[in-house]
Amino acid sequence: MLPLERKKRIRALIEEERHMKISELSKRFGVSEMTIHRDIKPLLEQGVITKTFGGIAWNQETYEANAQSQGCVYCGRKYTERLAYRLILSNHKMETACCAHCGLMRHYQLDKEVMQAICPDFLRHTTVSAPLAWFVMDTSVHMGCCHPQVLTFEWREHADKFVKGFGGNVYSFEEAKAAVLQKMNGEGNCCHPSN
Repeated sequence: MLPLERKKRIRALIEEERHMKISELSKRFGVSEMTIHRDIKPLLEQGVITKTFGGIAWNQETYEANAQSQGCVYCGRKYTERLAYRLILSNHKMETACCAHCGLMRHYQLDKEVMQAICPDFLRHTTVSAPLAWFVMDTSVHMGCCHPQVLTFEWREHADKFVKGFGGNVYSFEEAKAAVLQKMNGEGNCCHPSN
């Protein structure tokens, strides 16, 4: 096996297992422990993994920070926790969208690959299961994210009161997915408003 391929496999294995011993990696790949130390050196320098007693561990915080710096999985924008929509996939990987708009579009793309989706309640800043949330579109409040803008609420009552004050329409999860898709198809598939 070429060193580059071995390094890729080591990274994938550590990400999957979360913690591994150097001796175990050495046996798995049929190379010396010194070779494993050389292979993992770039991962240590990047902060992707950290050293533990006798082994190494996946550094989830660095992974999440790197993912955030890469931006939204759908449109590429940097995101804030205030609006972030997360999808947990059947392969146990997580994708983050900058807002409910992009989250719903990505959810539509992935369909059955999505095991779970979570989003923040717009008013209370708590985490909500997206399929149980209520979605508000066409409101006069603009958060400076993608269009058509979608705001999420845990309770239908809160979404209705928000609409009463700021206009818009309230949708269930399935209705919101269909509405965003329809609006995107009618507006040239661009989620960034033109200034």
